[in-house]
Amino acid sequence: MARIGVVTISDGRDHVHARNTDFIQSKQDALVRSLRDAGHEVVVGDDLVATNALATSVSRRVAAAEVDVTVFYYTVWAFPHFTMLAADATRSPLVLVASTDPTEPGLVGMLAAGGALDQIGRPHTRAWGAPDDAELVEKIGVQAAASAAVKSLRGSTFGRFGGRPMGMNTTVANTDQWMREFGIDVEEIDQYELILRADKADASEARKAREWIEQNAAGVHYDGKKLTPELLERQLRSYLAIRDIIAERNLDFTGIKAQPELTENFATMDVTEAFLNDPYDWNGPKEPHICATEADMDGALTMQLFKAISGTPVLFADVRHYHADRDIWDLCNSGQHATWYAARSDDPAENLAKVNFYPEVFFFPAGGASVQHIAAPGQMTLGRLTRENGEYRFQLMLGEFESYDDATNKVLMDQSTPEWPHAFARLDAPGELFLSKFGANHIHAIPGDHRPALRAVAEQLGVRLDEWTRG
Repeated sequence: MARIGVVTISDGRDHVHARNTDFIQSKQDALVRSLRDAGHEVVVGDDLVATNALATSVSRRVAAAEVDVTVFYYTVWAFPHFTMLAADATRSPLVLVASTDPTEPGLVGMLAAGGALDQIGRPHTRAWGAPDDAELVEKIGVQAAASAAVKSLRGSTFGRFGGRPMGMNTTVANTDQWMREFGIDVEEIDQYELILRADKADASEARKAREWIEQNAAGVHYDGKKLTPELLERQLRSYLAIRDIIAERNLDFTGIKAQPELTENFATMDVTEAFLNDPYDWNGPKEPHICATEADMDGALTMQLFKAISGTPVLFADVRHYHADRDIWDLCNSGQHATWYAARSDDPAENLAKVNFYPEVFFFPAGGASVQHIAAPGQMTLGRLTRENGEYRFQLMLGEFESYDDATNKVLMDQSTPEWPHAFARLDAPGELFLSKFGANHIHAIPGDHRPALRAVAEQLGVRLDEWTRG
């Protein structure tokens, strides 16, 4: 959950404030209690703001706690210039909240303050309701979650292994723009470092990992050529190698080019990327580490935001095919899907029981295993940060993953690449609109409807929101 600051603003006339103090305090206490009951950490101003000096000092102390969002609370008529001073003293996003108790003009105070902020161009959002109103608490929480996600980007480092893969312009972003807009540094790492480290990685640990996969997966389909125990262990040593590099260089999220150098001369990175994105490996639970295939920078950035909002692994896929007769999209990529998506279970054995490790197909002469499964059904939020004429936009939609009987699943998979993972998705976006406007071949997804928080993310980042729905 998020850290929320609360600054309650009052009337500047001494006798009016004295009369209203108990009323204001009771409303503030109730709102703070509701926010804490929802799981948030709340930093409360150490006084009610009834003077210009308090407007600045109280807000500065709340800001010093590095809150994700600051609530300015209006339960009575409040002098608007107190809000202006308080806003200047904090740098977090602002939510102006009005009490709807008709005995006092809290709405009037919020509207006067909001209009003043509009005049100076200070962005803010507004909400209103009783302090124990669940909808009000949720609105504040959405803004706080979005702010926490956006703030988590600043000061982070993206590790890019390799450069642009196969001429894919959409996988490469301007590092100056990333620092200016998001506060993200980019560490460039040659793929040769990954090869060197993989060759030196712990062979016994790789063997342990292979045996764990063999014991838990639906199948490991060795063919003696493209997939052997030795090749699978090479992929697993690559996972161990990149984990070491991530730790040494303090990388917050990563991307691996792979194609064509590694996929033609070493091994695919499918197993490496899948387990990096998973919330577990053979040693037990771990934090998912966002890693984008083909070193897709904007894809990784989208995934990092999605993870911060949802707290789950994030799906990475190509938009492979549109089954127009079924209005179903086949989201399929060469093994990148985290195995968690096979069943979305906290138990890795339950997920892996639906995962097959197949020999890589002809695209990848170096061989290795692809990580094949069908994503479990359920509601999904899908989208991606893309760029138009150099400016970022957030393309967002709701969808549903579907799965069918074995025969139907096979028919659908066989029309593309059955050895790869698939997510059969019904999107809210009409097919013609999606294919005409979507700005990349890669798309990303998380379970549930997270559109409110992602709308707030787009607003706080200052990027255009393109949200697609039917009708």
